[in-house]
Amino acid sequence: MNRRDFNQLISMGAAGIMMPALPAFSRTVTPEALLEPGLDVSMKKRLADAALNAAKSKGATYADVRIGRYLNQFILTRENKVQAIINSESYGVGVRVIANGCWGFASVGDARDESVVAKAAETAVTIAKANSRLLTEPVQLAPQKGFGEVSWKAPIKRNAFEVPVKEKVDLLLSANSAAMQNGANFVNNVLFQINEQKYFASTDGTYADQDIHRIGPSFTVTAVDPGNGRFATRNSLSSPMGMGYDYLQVNPKDKSTGITTRYNKGYDMLEDITSAAKQAKEKLSAKSVEGGKYDLVLDPSHLWLTIHESVGHPLELDRVLGYEANYAGTSFVTLDKLQSKNFAYGSKEVNIVADKTQVDSLGAVGWDDEGVKTKKWDLVRDGILVNYQAIRDQVHIIGEKESQGCCYADNWSSVQFQRMANVSLEAGKTPLSVQNMIKDVKKGIYIIGDGSFSIDQQRYNFQFGGQLFYEIKDGQIAGMLKDVAYQANTKEFWNSCVAVCDQSDYRLGGAFNDGKGQPGQSSAVSHGSATARFNGVNVINTARKI
Repeated sequence: MNRRDFNQLISMGAAGIMMPALPAFSRTVTPEALLEPGLDVSMKKRLADAALNAAKSKGATYADVRIGRYLNQFILTRENKVQAIINSESYGVGVRVIANGCWGFASVGDARDESVVAKAAETAVTIAKANSRLLTEPVQLAPQKGFGEVSWKAPIKRNAFEVPVKEKVDLLLSANSAAMQNGANFVNNVLFQINEQKYFASTDGTYADQDIHRIGPSFTVTAVDPGNGRFATRNSLSSPMGMGYDYLQVNPKDKSTGITTRYNKGYDMLEDITSAAKQAKEKLSAKSVEGGKYDLVLDPSHLWLTIHESVGHPLELDRVLGYEANYAGTSFVTLDKLQSKNFAYGSKEVNIVADKTQVDSLGAVGWDDEGVKTKKWDLVRDGILVNYQAIRDQVHIIGEKESQGCCYADNWSSVQFQRMANVSLEAGKTPLSVQNMIKDVKKGIYIIGDGSFSIDQQRYNFQFGGQLFYEIKDGQIAGMLKDVAYQANTKEFWNSCVAVCDQSDYRLGGAFNDGKGQPGQSSAVSHGSATARFNGVNVINTARKI
């Protein structure tokens, strides 16, 4: 199945639900084929060595090889019908080299012969040498030690592909039925399951075999007012996770506010979709917000997206340097702000880290796509900007000597480049529950779930909506609101942060489909936080004409 056919299928079958991109050069397979073993490690090493040796023999000073097998299963339902079950596999080899100081890349699909991958490596060298005619400055690659033969596997408890399709379909249809019984007029429900089997080898001496698993349940319920034809929706509050089918287990409701929001280690789809149907109906009669200044209490199911857009992307070094401008621009966080060592990105309550090792996160791996062992590092500490996200050919620009391990390609046929790590707001150190945070708010809005958003080409001025909005009056939840969005710029917003709940409230959000690059690539990334409070933020009514 090609991408155009897949996208057409999705647009017909699951309107309103964002699908992750199908890997390039995918072929449809049976569910049983998803469990078949790929090439064994010894064969992968022989293929990799053939490519590395061929590249060196043609004059490459550096080479790396990625052998990738990408497995996907998407199950799409609507009301009481299964709309599609898509099983796909993509396998191939990508070779990247430096020759004459310049990068070159070539790839080949379904390669199982050493001579074929060697030919791809030779082609990559030829391309690098051709590119070097236009070179103004040679690639400066940070040194990287070799790790030998190593492996990493996501710590899943149950492989989603081992679960019978019928069991998964029954879950989705049961959830849809629960939504319809509780007031929904329409419901779409999708389950994504992804397995990346990746092998990396380089002339530095690393041979890394990795097995990465991700899962993402997602639904949209719609309630219609029969009197006037108006409708309201509520999307799932689940997050895609770097977990197996064990994610779809019952998780107790958070009793502190009486509102179901706490999904992380386990997701109760039936409870969430039942609540969603009732809340979509409640939205129809909710009070429309009065614009003005409010203190915002932002749940992690909402805040992850604000972190992603206003922190994750602007702190990618290639955007800072102007090397990357696709998918909403470059960055206001220019090098002089880091060099000043006193740029207040946020208040002293704001501590933001990048972490490619975070357990159960979408971005967790052992080694990145250029053989760097992954780690955790500070981006903002006590409100002050302290670092960016950078890879091997970038770090010399900011005076560092080693990569931060955040290089990624979405497929064997794609060139790896700098991608966002898991970027998260650390929980507060002082004990603080959501209930106690709300008790201290006189005039505010409690926002749950992600919604529409807009951000400018410098990642500075923005607007965010959400799924659920609750008015806070004198420390109490006073009822549901609708038509809510808040506006700010990145600096004033993060400097308005006055409190973050403690670790007991910390949860992950995230997305399968973070787009970047040209040609575009898609990556999966998580963002964690506890509930946080932001004072004096401008709120607008999205339904009223200006």
